[in-house]
Amino acid sequence: MNPNELSLAQASAAIADRTLSPVELTESVLARIDAVDAHINAYVTVAAEAARAQAAEAEREIAAGRRRGPLHGIPMALKDLIDTAGMATTSSSAVRAGHVPAVDSLVAARLKKAGAVLVGKAHAHEFAYGLTTPQTRNPWHLDHVPGGSSGGSAAAVAAGAATYSLGTDTGGSIRVPSALTGVVGLKPTYGLVPRHGVASLSWSLDHVGPITRTVQDAGLVLDALVGHHPGDPAGLDHPYEAHVSRPGADLEDLRVGVPVNYYFDHVDRQVEGAVRRALESLADLGARLVDVEIPMGEYIQATQWGLMVPEATAYHEQHLHTTPELYGPDVRVLLEAGALVPATDYLRAQRTRTLMREEWNRLLREVDVIAAPTVPATAARADQETFRWADGTVETVSDAYVRLTAPANITGLPALSLPAGFDGAGLPVGLQLIGRPLGEATVLHVADAYEQVRGPVPLAGHLLVRHGAGRAGPAHGQPHS
Repeated sequence: MNPNELSLAQASAAIADRTLSPVELTESVLARIDAVDAHINAYVTVAAEAARAQAAEAEREIAAGRRRGPLHGIPMALKDLIDTAGMATTSSSAVRAGHVPAVDSLVAARLKKAGAVLVGKAHAHEFAYGLTTPQTRNPWHLDHVPGGSSGGSAAAVAAGAATYSLGTDTGGSIRVPSALTGVVGLKPTYGLVPRHGVASLSWSLDHVGPITRTVQDAGLVLDALVGHHPGDPAGLDHPYEAHVSRPGADLEDLRVGVPVNYYFDHVDRQVEGAVRRALESLADLGARLVDVEIPMGEYIQATQWGLMVPEATAYHEQHLHTTPELYGPDVRVLLEAGALVPATDYLRAQRTRTLMREEWNRLLREVDVIAAPTVPATAARADQETFRWADGTVETVSDAYVRLTAPANITGLPALSLPAGFDGAGLPVGLQLIGRPLGEATVLHVADAYEQVRGPVPLAGHLLVRHGAGRAGPAHGQPHS
């Protein structure tokens, strides 16, 4: 096994016992980027020399007995919405071409303090305003999208071109690409991870969280990110530790809510089949499956869009007036539409969100977690605009992908996507677990128990390497598209 194929926990253990060095691990990840990223295009910028210097420094510190923790010396990627001092942060948009922040975002600073090695910035759907990340390809099938908006972050991890990454999630943008590329994506409780220094899409819905190979890895990264900071006005001042201790795959007496409405409406039969089998596995582990009814399902889509669209337009108001031509056409039309939303509609969406949060909290007093599909279909083709469901209903790809993930953004509840198998075309299926506020530990425990039974998912993109694909485009450290 090459070092880049190791999970974060495996690599960290090998570094701790001196059987692997941060330099060896980082070189392996950079070699993987060379081998596959010309085809996947997960990265906006690859900072190879800076990463090598960070890895060498981590190696010296660890050799001197100053290991900072499990992330020390581990190479990772950041979504290109997350500010990094001295490195371009473009939000994958011409609007911010050449933008180089003077200081790190809080999450980047916390990962730096933990000793992480930053190998580069990963592509997003422009300003996170979309569910496909069209410039990036799905490493399982290059003709299909990786999902969005954190598509580059997920594709890099899925292909072994980063040991882990950070994404952002406003309507599902961590969980959707994680489901479509076969990795683990965790959206924490709203406010648990600070967002200062992260470009906003919709400030009342935005979250930052990890994308990893395994559930255990997600807990390790989350531990380094949490903690209140006065620079984040929405942040929670709450002591927290999410680390997964892997006590075993025992879910005895744990109550798993299985939706009888909404989450299995208009879902591909192969996706539903894979998720139902995952639910059976949870029951075999001792969990008690409890039928639950999702509250206010008919208002979810309207509430999500009613909050997100006007907030996004307000955030972009200045650039929308001065340089509208720099936005991509899909993002520009959404931003222009947001200016037409009456304030009364926005306030109505906020009131509905309050009621919805109360109803979900009431539901989660009856069960410990809710289990459902992450998205209703696997990765769409790059040129695909709609899904057609069995009853003849037609739904756009973006509407379909956000439909099952949006409730956790509206309510601020923690939600995680993890692999639950593949469809007939070999594309990954995602299982979503939603927990109580600050219930990340329970969500991670259930997910970890299932993952231990299911077994590891192999890296995607192996055919690219087998066929001798090499990197094309500008040199490392320079943007490429």
